[in-house]
Amino acid sequence: MMRSPEYVSIAVRKPNGKIVVKRDPYVSYTKRYKILGLPLVRGGVILIESIVLGIKALNFSGEIAMSEVEKKKPTESSSKNRSKLWLGFTVILALGLGIALFFLLPLVLTEWMGVRGGVIFNLVDGGIRLVVFLVYLGLVSLWKEIRRVFAYHGAEHKSIFAYEDGKPLTLNRVQAYSTHHPRCGTSFLLVVILVALVVFIGLGRPQDVGDRLIRLLFIPIIGGISYEIIRLSGTRFGKSIAQVLIAPGLWLQKITTREPDDRQLEVAIVALKSATGQDIGIDVERYLLPREG
Repeated sequence: MMRSPEYVSIAVRKPNGKIVVKRDPYVSYTKRYKILGLPLVRGGVILIESIVLGIKALNFSGEIAMSEVEKKKPTESSSKNRSKLWLGFTVILALGLGIALFFLLPLVLTEWMGVRGGVIFNLVDGGIRLVVFLVYLGLVSLWKEIRRVFAYHGAEHKSIFAYEDGKPLTLNRVQAYSTHHPRCGTSFLLVVILVALVVFIGLGRPQDVGDRLIRLLFIPIIGGISYEIIRLSGTRFGKSIAQVLIAPGLWLQKITTREPDDRQLEVAIVALKSATGQDIGIDVERYLLPREG
């Protein structure tokens, strides 16, 4: 899935080698409503948008897979008719599981350990959160299918690097770039963990249910601050500071990205070309990209 200011594009390769491309117009809510585009606000909005679009992309890819198995058109798939209510439930479930695993679980474990001091409490809480995050990534990376997803993740980064560098989107040009991109979701999540540590130290040790709820209410603010730090990594102003903060995220991408093969890279490039408004068709027969001699 690739996203530009005007489009969201999804490219899926079918077992027969054909790449199916779906492109929809999309303008972020941060652009539609000025209040949602304000600093510290836009980060949370974009995070929710990304989750919604990601779930839609997964539904579409599942739709294509089912159409192959059942030998019918994707538009006839029952998943195509899923209601907005079900989509909303899935988004809420995803957010809820993330908060429970990376915020509530560390808090409960730290309280169970009997840590008292405010600073120490939040250092332990933050340390547990980091460990949970690393263990989670390590475990999912053992799954064969997830390793394949990580290769597509690397293909996404390579193609975006080439596009931002103004290079032709050909296979060997794009393949030369790194799989580690500073404005990656992995870097964002790690920055969230670091920012949460600082913010929670300022809040002190939670004493009651109200204090715990206040910590949860600060999560959107933490996400907003983290998003602004990631944005700074692409600008001259504050670039050196931002790069120090996102450096651990780049190291972590050694887990969450892998070197893609040409077929995987081809899918990423097709999605990127589609998202940037180039007319490549809705259903293209294994869109072959030119190689440079």
